[in-house]
Parts: sequence; C-alpha cells; structure tokens
Amino acid sequence: MFIGVAGGTASGKTTVVEAVLERVGYEHITVIPHDAYYRDMSHLSFRERKRLNFDHPDSLESELLIKHLKQLRCGEPVEIPVYDFTEHRRLTETQRVEPEPVIVIEGILVFAEPELREMMDVRIYVDTDADLRFIRRLERDVAERGRTVESVIKQYLETVRPMHLEFVEPSKRYADIIIPEGGFNEVALDLVAARVETLLRPGDEADR
Repeated sequence: MFIGVAGGTASGKTTVVEAVLERVGYEHITVIPHDAYYRDMSHLSFRERKRLNFDHPDSLESELLIKHLKQLRCGEPVEIPVYDFTEHRRLTETQRVEPEPVIVIEGILVFAEPELREMMDVRIYVDTDADLRFIRRLERDVAERGRTVESVIKQYLETVRPMHLEFVEPSKRYADIIIPEGGFNEVALDLVAARVETLLRPGDEADR
C-alpha cells in the first residue's frame, strides 16, 4: 500500500509521518522522501546549482521514483538516491529500501505528478498557514542546511512561494484527507493511524 503525504514547504509533513509511525509501529512501514530524487546536477558549478528552481516538478526525477515504487510493489528492494542539500547535489551512495506492507511517499509535489499521484492508495495533504511554514523553513535551512537568512528569503520569494501557488496548493484537491495544523492535530493523526492499522489487517476487516 502506498500512502502519499503532501503539503507546502515546512508544513509538518515529516511530523505527521513520524506521528503515524509511532502509533502504528515502525516495523511495517517504510518512508521514501520525494526530495531524495532531485535530479543530479553535479555537472554544474555550485553557484549554478544554487540558482536552480528546486520547487518546480521538473527538478525531481519522478520517473525514477515511479520505477522504484513499481519494483517495491513487485516485492523487489530498491536503491534510492541520497541528496546533499548543503551542496545541492546527489551523492554517489544510495540507500537500500525493502518492500514493506506500507510505503509512505512524502514531499511537496507528490500529488502534482499525475502518474505518481495515481499510484497512491491514500493521499494526505498537510495544510498549514503560509507564515508558519516560512518561519519553520527559515529556521530549518539556516540551522540544518547552512543557508543565510538572506538566501532563504530570496529563494522563498523567487521560487518557493510562486511554485507553491502554481503546483502545490492546487494539488490539495486530489487529497483523500486534509490535516490542518499538521503534526499538532491529534484527532486527525489518530484517525489516519487507525485507518492504516485497518489496512494492515485485511483479514480482520473482512471478518467484520
């Protein structure tokens, strides 16, 4: 079963995924971040890579992710890319992912790509106010990705916000579940976890 978790930058997608994992258990679920599939642009200089639009669907190698999901659905392990956000490039090493009963695909644009979206059995959109998302992104990028405040603001205004309005926000209409307030919405998280647990026990569901 594939579960897609989408939402704007720093909306709380990872927090939602972690909360569901804690409720359901880590042993049956694997998480694949869509942003691990940023295209390999290591042939460009660091200055050129910094200018790329990382918030457009074309910046992601979604076709490779789709291929990997098909392999996982057939019971085959895959080697997913590893991306370095401080250097804006894909690393040579990969991460092995085994075919678990539930695969969670998380990223801002997982519903913007039609073929990828159609593979999802459950689609969850994390809906958080823009001002909170910007503050969280600013804190994260400065603390974890070595960015300056000025560069974060510049990127947000030039690409993040316009691409959110063009691609991310419109993709919300494809969601089966919309979670306001992200990981702080305990009621929604309990409902999602209960649904996942039910899907992991098809025999029990059939008995009822």
